[in-house]
Amino acid sequence: MSKLGFIGLGIMGNPMAAHLIAAGHEVFMTTLGKVPAELLTGKGKACDSITDVVKQADIIFLMLPDTPDVAKVLFGEGGVSLSLTKGKTVVDMSSISPMDTKEFAKKINALGCDYLDAPVSGGEVGAKAASLTIMVGGPQAAFDLVKPLFELMGKNITLVGGNGDGQTCKVANQIIVALNIAAVGEALLFASKAGADPAKVRQALMGGFASSRILEVHGERMIKRTFAPGFRIGLHQKDLNLALSGARTLGLALPQTAGAAQLMQACAANGMQDLDHSALVRALELLGNHEVAKSPA
Repeated sequence: MSKLGFIGLGIMGNPMAAHLIAAGHEVFMTTLGKVPAELLTGKGKACDSITDVVKQADIIFLMLPDTPDVAKVLFGEGGVSLSLTKGKTVVDMSSISPMDTKEFAKKINALGCDYLDAPVSGGEVGAKAASLTIMVGGPQAAFDLVKPLFELMGKNITLVGGNGDGQTCKVANQIIVALNIAAVGEALLFASKAGADPAKVRQALMGGFASSRILEVHGERMIKRTFAPGFRIGLHQKDLNLALSGARTLGLALPQTAGAAQLMQACAANGMQDLDHSALVRALELLGNHEVAKSPA
């Protein structure tokens, strides 16, 4: 069994690390605050610092909120890079900037270590069920080494290309998801305002070409008003900002992505940044002065 490190044990990282421990791997962990007690079973071990994690692990996983967090953990005071020894592998499963990821990889490679960017899709539900989609960028040999560990956390695992390509794929995923949420929100809002039952409209659409996972899951959330976060608006905002900043660098226009980002910004401006991203429909409802459905009493 491998000696693994895991840095970042939030909503996603906690169940992901738990799957590695359950498979019998020795996992050295650190996070903001205390390592959750439920992870200190089997071979799960809490460490006082990033340095302790890196010294004891051969493969180090990161699951952090944003690009500056990854930069700090990798290269800041007491960071991963300061304790790495040749031959170790760093796997960043956060969703961050593809451009910065390429630079991070170069710096880690210069230390004689491999780097994989491996962002995920599937949210908290997928993390708990070990059914995440994992989009990987990096060298084939490093991917082959880590793939059995990815298989403990996810189902659809793809080596997309070189370093940064995993993050690029994740940004593309977030564009598609955001635009689909907006489309479903507009469709259900239109149906409701026109006097049709949005639940029955959704049911009918599920049998046709408009059917999608977003219509199935988030359409139901919009109708039932269940916006407890599986994936927060604030995090999706961050991902769309990555898309738009990347587009500027590449000289691209992404007008629909910009529109979805503005809808999420409207939600955040009204204090809804911690709701599920399906609550994007609330921005449309505010614009139309009409709700898809009434909240349960």
